[in-house]
Amino acid sequence: MSNIELSYLHLINNILQLGDRRKGRNGSVISMFGSVLEHDLDKGFPLLTTKRMYWKGIVEELAWFLRGSTNVQELRDKKVHIWDGNTSDRGFDAGPVYGFQWRHFDAEYTDCKADYTGTGVDQIQQVIDLIKNNPTSRRIILNGWNPRQQPDMCLPPCHILYQFYVTDKKLFCQMYQRSSDVFLGLPFNIASTALLTHLIAHETGLKVGKLRILIGDAHIYEEHVGVAVIQSSRVPYPLPKLEPITREKDGLWGVKLSDFKLAYYQHHGPLKAEMKS
Repeated sequence: MSNIELSYLHLINNILQLGDRRKGRNGSVISMFGSVLEHDLDKGFPLLTTKRMYWKGIVEELAWFLRGSTNVQELRDKKVHIWDGNTSDRGFDAGPVYGFQWRHFDAEYTDCKADYTGTGVDQIQQVIDLIKNNPTSRRIILNGWNPRQQPDMCLPPCHILYQFYVTDKKLFCQMYQRSSDVFLGLPFNIASTALLTHLIAHETGLKVGKLRILIGDAHIYEEHVGVAVIQSSRVPYPLPKLEPITREKDGLWGVKLSDFKLAYYQHHGPLKAEMKS
């Protein structure tokens, strides 16, 4: 049974029982401030089992980030529609969010179809280089928070800071998330951060260590309470296993769904809820 999944279900119950009811930007929520989830990635891949997770969407979104793309049509072409609600009124241009900051931090942004090659700071490459050449550095940081460019984004990033740490030939990751939609978004973020850690570990010749996620505002939308209660009552299955990654090392530019094989994923049935944009 998964410790991180039990911790996640415990977080749901804590929010529902002890959280602060408040009116948010896009609806009423029950909210708590300051939570931590931790998992040893050697103990299984943290794809939650108490509901069926959208593995294809998790991988395709992360690959989209790692390409530095902000063109949501690339996801739509793969029948992944998780960004549609945030960008349909912008011509499916997400603005300089997530992957743009990862690959081209603070480069001048025009639109999602421009060529940004060689512009801004490639933080992914910096992380890889530091892990390879200076693994005890305290500056192995991936930062997605750029206040100057937030007016151009479809929404400010929620998962904003990753710090990596190397010890005993293992790569550890601590991620800070300022805001977390606990029912829909957080399970996605857990798996995506774990997958990013596996990818960087493979790229740098390391094994994976522990994953820790720190959450600022963890909230459940009122419309999600019913399905969150159902999920919190389910008993988790053992976590699946991510087979060893064997893809060509390319600085993580060409990540694709076929690079991964997930084994032994046993799960409960799906639980659906409206995504709040």
